[in-house]
Parts: sequence; C-alpha cells; structure tokens
Amino acid sequence: MVNEQGVEVAATDILDKCSEARVFAFDGKMGAGKTTFIKCLCEAMGTEDVVNSPTFAIVNVYEINANRHPDEFRGRPAGYSLEAKEEVYHFDCYRIKDLREAMDMGTEEYLYSGNYCFIEWAEMIEPLLPEDTVWVKIEVEENGERSLSFDA
Repeated sequence: MVNEQGVEVAATDILDKCSEARVFAFDGKMGAGKTTFIKCLCEAMGTEDVVNSPTFAIVNVYEINANRHPDEFRGRPAGYSLEAKEEVYHFDCYRIKDLREAMDMGTEEYLYSGNYCFIEWAEMIEPLLPEDTVWVKIEVEENGERSLSFDA
C-alpha cells in the first residue's frame, strides 16, 4: 500500500529496483495517481521542471541532472560530463487514436532513445513498447490508499 507520505519512497524504490529499465508503462484507472507518481519519479531523478499531465501535448520533456544517479553513468564515453542534462519523456496516450498516429509523432524514437520514458495509458501503444518495458499498476483501494505493483 502506498499513501501520500509513501509515494516518494515508492518512487525511489522502483528506480532502485529497476535501475536498468528505461521504459515504464503505467496502468491504472482515471484518477488513480499515475501523473502524481510520475511527478515523484521525476523529482527523485532531480528534475526542476514542472511535471504535469501531457494530455493534450501527448508528450512532455523534462530535464534531469545526470549527477543525481552517478552509478547509472559508469561506462559512458570518455569526456562524458556528469553535469550533463538528460531527458525524460512523459507520455499520455489517452487521446491516441491508433498506432499510426503514435508512429507519426515519432514515439519509437523516444522509446528506443535510451532516455527514461514514463507512459500513461500505455495500452494504447503496447505493440510499440520494448520487450523490457516495466509495467506499473496503480489501484485505488476503498480507503483511498494506492496499491502499487510492478514487474521488474
């Protein structure tokens, strides 16, 4: 169970347990807290950008500071700066009509960029998702708390 106080801990936990993953698909009903959880993930990664739902834009781009997670940046090419900014792509696929629309907007380029992709309503583009996509399920319990599970 994840309550409001535990969401930051859960965000850090999922990033630690899925440290190799870059694409995360979020499954939950409208209002389950997908955007709120993604906001916590981005904040844990050091973004200073405003994180909100990209409902009409379909994808928002946030910068994260690479030096927030130095272990992830071992083995980078010589001269790679830990001060470098990396991008996180936050999708809301609720309004995607079909796969062709997703492909036309370059979704595959985002998904295979090596950057983090957090996708709400990912079932709309499921055939495009990489095999190693981490599925995160958020359910609202009767008492209002959230139940969070993921496959890692």
